[in-house]
Amino acid sequence: MRRTRTRLPGRRSFAVAVAVGAVLGSVSGPAPLPTAASATTTATATATATGDNTATVFYYTKTKNWDRYNLHYAPDGGAWTAVPGVAMEAACTDWVKKTVTLGNATGLQATFNNGSGTWDNNAGGNYALGTGAITVKDGVVAHSDPCAGAGDPDPGDGNTATVYYSTQTLGWTTANIHYQPAGGAWTAVPGVGMQAACTGWWKADIDLGAATSLRAAFNNGNGVWDNNKGADYTLPTGVTTVAENAVTRDAADPCAQETPDTQAPTAPTRVTATADGTSVVLTWEPSTDDRGVTAYQVTRAGGTKGGTVTTVTSTVLSDADLEEETAYTYTVRALDAAGNVSPASATAQATTGTRPPTPAAGSPLGTDPRKDPIYFVLTARFEDGDASNNRGGSQHEKSGNAANNDPMFRGDFKGLVNKLDYIKGLGFSAVWVTPVVLNRSDYDYHGYHGYDFYKVDPRLESAGASYQDLINAAHAKGMKIYQDVVYNHSSRWGAKGLFTPTVYGVRDSQWSWYYDERQPGFEYDGLTVDPRSGKSYYNGDLWSTAEPSGNTCVNWGQPTGGKSPEGYTLYNCQWPSPTSGMFPKALYHNCWIGNWEGEDSRSCWLHEDLADFNTENAQVQNYLIGAYDKYIDMGVDGFRVDTAVHIPRTTWNRRFLPAIQERVAQQHGAEAARNFFVFGEVAAFVNDKWNRGSVNHSAQFYTWKERREYSADDERAALEMYEYEQQQGTGNQPTSTNAFLVGNDYHAPDHSRFSGMNVIDMRMHMNFGDASNAFHNGRDSDDSYNDATYNVVYVDSHDYGPNKSSERYTGGTDAWAENMSLMWTFRGIPTLYYGSEIEFQKGMKIDCGPTCPLATTGRAYYGDHLAGEVKSSDFSRVDSASGAVATTLAQPLVKHVQRLNQIRRAVPALQMGQYSTDGISGDMAFKRRYTSGSTDSFALVTVSGGATFTGVPNGTYRDAVTGDTRTVTDGTLPVAAPGKGNLRVYVLDGPGQIGAAGPYLR
Repeated sequence: MRRTRTRLPGRRSFAVAVAVGAVLGSVSGPAPLPTAASATTTATATATATGDNTATVFYYTKTKNWDRYNLHYAPDGGAWTAVPGVAMEAACTDWVKKTVTLGNATGLQATFNNGSGTWDNNAGGNYALGTGAITVKDGVVAHSDPCAGAGDPDPGDGNTATVYYSTQTLGWTTANIHYQPAGGAWTAVPGVGMQAACTGWWKADIDLGAATSLRAAFNNGNGVWDNNKGADYTLPTGVTTVAENAVTRDAADPCAQETPDTQAPTAPTRVTATADGTSVVLTWEPSTDDRGVTAYQVTRAGGTKGGTVTTVTSTVLSDADLEEETAYTYTVRALDAAGNVSPASATAQATTGTRPPTPAAGSPLGTDPRKDPIYFVLTARFEDGDASNNRGGSQHEKSGNAANNDPMFRGDFKGLVNKLDYIKGLGFSAVWVTPVVLNRSDYDYHGYHGYDFYKVDPRLESAGASYQDLINAAHAKGMKIYQDVVYNHSSRWGAKGLFTPTVYGVRDSQWSWYYDERQPGFEYDGLTVDPRSGKSYYNGDLWSTAEPSGNTCVNWGQPTGGKSPEGYTLYNCQWPSPTSGMFPKALYHNCWIGNWEGEDSRSCWLHEDLADFNTENAQVQNYLIGAYDKYIDMGVDGFRVDTAVHIPRTTWNRRFLPAIQERVAQQHGAEAARNFFVFGEVAAFVNDKWNRGSVNHSAQFYTWKERREYSADDERAALEMYEYEQQQGTGNQPTSTNAFLVGNDYHAPDHSRFSGMNVIDMRMHMNFGDASNAFHNGRDSDDSYNDATYNVVYVDSHDYGPNKSSERYTGGTDAWAENMSLMWTFRGIPTLYYGSEIEFQKGMKIDCGPTCPLATTGRAYYGDHLAGEVKSSDFSRVDSASGAVATTLAQPLVKHVQRLNQIRRAVPALQMGQYSTDGISGDMAFKRRYTSGSTDSFALVTVSGGATFTGVPNGTYRDAVTGDTRTVTDGTLPVAAPGKGNLRVYVLDGPGQIGAAGPYLR
């Protein structure tokens, strides 16, 4: 994982979160849709509590056009009203309302209906509402009175101010003005509801009495404020407009010249409903409108629970948790900002099937990992199989992702399951997936900000496509799943079940938009939208104007002296950090890294979103071991270990690696444990053999057991080991011949000093700007690994390209082909980052966080290249393909990697063999051999250039690329240069040509 420091989070776009909430609704304890039977058994709710809380619920009618409106509700902790609920009354134009008594309850669950079986239940999640004035408009909840202040102030009431406020660039669905007449008092938060004036403008007429001006701030009713960057607005009497922080006095009516919008959008077309188990995915083509479509209204009929109306802002609706084997009918209408509604679309029908059963736990395939080339995917960016679990997060608009309709969490397990045949068709038999645990941060789609290590992130799962389903589906195709795991750190919000910090932010006018008052009963899961804040990235933190009791954060509330990107004052304790005092030292380290090659790199925070575990603490160790036992039990085939270098080797060797082995053996047997593949990221971004001379920070160091006894205390042992090994230096480290032939002979490797962790070959990675450099640098390091034949080899990844480049590899197609030819024939396990088979996003910056759209980076969404159908019955074999994926599969590097996988799979020496360059002239030329039982595989390889092999066994050699046959009688085999990217693989007593000639292998 990339080691960079980034800024504190910028201002969040609330509008997008609300829109997502409208699409997907809450899944936190929804009540079922009422049936006729339930109407006789549900008691009418009455105010039985001693409190006097009330809620006045306003419901928008223009886009529904029902004959009647009923509110069916239950105070928090109370009973539901009898179906269909209580009748609502006219409020003002386009609104009905109902005031209900809640007693001591501080909120209510609510749905709405027309009294004839059609319901708006927030897409099955119900609406969670608070107290006071609340609006529900086309699926969006806000705190406002839309009828307050309607009309002009009465004559003679004193001075008046008419304020127009523009939300054209904000996307708000309601607006309040919170104000204070000069010399007077502020209105109660959130202020007075403004009236919709015309497209993008809201209006309020304010009686100022004797005052001649007012101070004002604006908000959307859900905590998003415009307070003029902390200064508030000063507005005079008369007509004033406020647009993008600009105040215009004595302004013309911005709506005076606007022709009223009376034109409805066109009806949606090509509405398609597809059932999958008990879910239906509905899609349609966008409607057109003279001023723009703002939402779509989906009406569902069928089943025993009555019809529903759901408002969404996209052209996709995933309708989940339906009745089994039931026919449903859907129609869609488009809405514009003026509330005009299109005619209904043509109907679309779908019949659900049966509910997917809970999948049984799998077992790892348990074969030698060197046989399996690896395809590495950022799951959330690969293929979107289920639009309902997409989430943009707090940075959706700010990053530019919203403009591309590209939420950060987009791909999912369902998409990956659907495209396993694509990966198999390329020839890969192992898939490395980014971390699957529930994440929590402002930008957490990559998976490295773990929060609940015992829970799979719901943004990746779907009905019938859980993580277990993915593991089982891959195994059914003979493919392994390697899970990326993180032992070094949690998110900055801590680790659920171990420790989570409470943050008390300073509540000033600038930061009120950020902090969310904790909501009883709501629990963050990354997917569910908190109905009151409208956020799925809800932080649940508290804001305060005075230091709270129990605060442990040092210098609480004092300015840091810094500013946010928006220019806001930064305060101590606004966000968790290692030096804040928020994290207990027993469980978390309390320092920033100062020296990346120093001891502190293993005991301090890497980054503000990566809270560094004290991994030498038994409680932390048990938490992590227990979490990853869960995934071992599910049957994953191995772990890729993130940031392995930032944990002491003693801790790996004493605690985590033995725990992995013991659990796999216990659950799946000794053979599965022997082949459970653990490979660590030891990020050494230098070209030398030892990372700046520090053995403790070099990849090969982690493949060895300890060489002496240390203190029984893990923390002391880590320091003792560090000092001892640093003093021993690079010249006194263990060496191995496990990767090397003895002459032409294979010998049994000695793994008695193997730690249990293999590693990513960072030195080859750093030198892959040129294949020859990668080859010679790799060779130079191989005696210091326990067994380099297990090294994971890649050109670029989600972090860096060669030579620590921050861009995806852009050396050219021929260079890519040459790199691949080397990786697939030299020692180690070839690994390809998703999309490199078509040079996807070549030259693009790999990662820029939320400062640019993902679509412009190396982590762009790949699914557009996978659209269509693909079927593969065997590795490197595509039986059929249609659509965009067929075009993808026709690309030259695709053909190249398919054949390389064919050849490697057919020649055991290329998978598991030891190697030698003795007696060989030529640049990238080597011999490999693997001997086991009746298998004796010997191959002579040259990449791109010519070579002469001397002192090799006599016999018949056949080239796996061309089929050329040579008989060696004098121990010498000369091979002409095949050309850049091409190679020759002469196999003793080999099968001859493997696969068909392609763009490079010919």
